[in-house]
Formats: sequence, C-alpha cells, structure tokens
Amino acid sequence: MIAVAGSTGYIGGLLSRRLASDGQEVRALARSPERAGDLRDAGCEVRQADALEPETLGPALEGAEVAYYLVHSMGRGGDGDFAERDHRAAENFATAAAEVGVTRIVYLGGLGEGSKHLDSRHATAETLREGEVPVSYFRAAAVIGAGSESFRTVFYLVRRLPVMVTPRWVATRTQPIAVDDVVGCLAAAADLELPLDREIQIGGPDVTTYGGMIDELARALGRRRPLRIVVPVLTPRLSSLWIGLVTPVDAGVAKPLIEGLSTETVVNDPAAMELLGAKPETPLREALRAAASRLEQDY
Repeated sequence: MIAVAGSTGYIGGLLSRRLASDGQEVRALARSPERAGDLRDAGCEVRQADALEPETLGPALEGAEVAYYLVHSMGRGGDGDFAERDHRAAENFATAAAEVGVTRIVYLGGLGEGSKHLDSRHATAETLREGEVPVSYFRAAAVIGAGSESFRTVFYLVRRLPVMVTPRWVATRTQPIAVDDVVGCLAAAADLELPLDREIQIGGPDVTTYGGMIDELARALGRRRPLRIVVPVLTPRLSSLWIGLVTPVDAGVAKPLIEGLSTETVVNDPAAMELLGAKPETPLREALRAAASRLEQDY
C-alpha cells in the first residue's frame, strides 16, 4: 500500500491518480478530506492527516510500505515562517513513518540552493533523512505544468505583457521538466526493488535560461516574444509585488519563487536518473505547449 501526503496538491493529485490507475492501492492523505473527492472517485482511500499534527500521522500511515511526502508551505499569504513549519512537519512525518514500519519515503524537492525557498526544500529532505526510513530524494528543476505556480507566473506574464521589466535572473540557466515526466519518475520510486534510496536529480532534455523559457512560451502561445528590459536592482520583493499586480499568483508565493531564480537548476549528476524506468524525455516546446493549452482554456 502506498500513502501520499500532500495528495490534494497539484503534483500529489496527479501522482495519486497515476498510481491508482496503475493498479496500486493508494491512500491519499489530506488535511481537508472533503477536498479529495476526485481522488476517492479515482479509487484512492482518503484519510485525514496533517503533518503539523503528529497524532494524525501514525493511523494514516499504518500499513503503508511507501510514503510520498509532497508537502510544502511555500510562504503562502506572505507568512515568512514557512521554513520552520516545513522542518517541524518533516520531522513529524519521518518519526511516524518509522514507528509504523514504512519501508521508503519519497520526497520531491528542487534543484539548486541559495534562496530561503530552495534551502528550505533541501533542509526538509535532510530532516527526513535523519529519520530511520530510507529516503528517495528527487530534486527537480522548474516544473512545466498548468498547476505549477512557477509556470503559471511565467504564463500570465507572457500572456499579459508585451514589455517586461526583468531582473538579471532571466539569464540564469535551468533544465525545465514536464509535469508528466515528474509524475512518471515519482511513480517509479514505488518499486522497492529499484535502488532509489538516494538523491535523484531530474530534468528535461533541454537546458535553457529563464529568459529563453519566456521566449519559447511566447512561441507556444503564438505571440511575439516580449521585449525584456533588464533592471539589475529589481529586488525579489519588488518583483513579487509587480507579479501580484499583473498575475493571479499570490505575492507571498511569488517572492520565495523569485528568490530562487538567481540559482542555476541544471542536472549535474544524471547517474541516479538513469536508474529510473521513466527517463524524462518530453521536449521543452512540447511541455510548454501542453501546459499553456490547459491554462488557455480557463483564461
């Protein structure tokens, strides 16, 4: 049996449905089970659990061999305490998983370090690894999918602004990965015979820059490439307020995301990725077109 914490999130929901469609017994853990009706309809068992309430975790994880931990605070609403909250939640989860006999924890973090957001994700992985249960630690670059906050930010900027004032991070290299490839890699970690209890860096087949990704998305939308005016002194706080004005992305979410854009997110150790039976192969252009098409339907 497989437990998925964070099942009502974007990737957690996709993963839960993917595992259930593959014939796996899936237990979807959610703070608010009423939000998981679609997962129940997909064949998942839904249980109430909150990583910040340790007494809820043991019963929810009981009987699980593999437990996915896809919980992130992300500073939503401008709350700056997300790093401390993430640490407590991960510590609670690692302890409960060990107590009930979970065999493997699978965690999805981000490539790169150097911002509060990315450092918190890496610290979460380290907290999980300090427990007794082996951890498959996936580290992904920018995820291209209609429900990804980083992709939604870029989508609305390109869709609404023919001219952009941007900081230097537009020249930062990244290796974006399609959300379906991310889900495929995570699903592969449910196979306990694969030696995946280690760090696994994952990225798509194309390396670009954030500016290049903006231009490629404009092409996918059939629009002219936006004119970019680079302003070196544009701070993450000002950038997030600006993004909050022209996109529906919460400024409290945008700020930690933007702080991480100055860090390269490129796979430098592909060895573990080669162990997966689901190597990411979706070209960037195809991933952008698919994600943009889904968002365009709701625009």
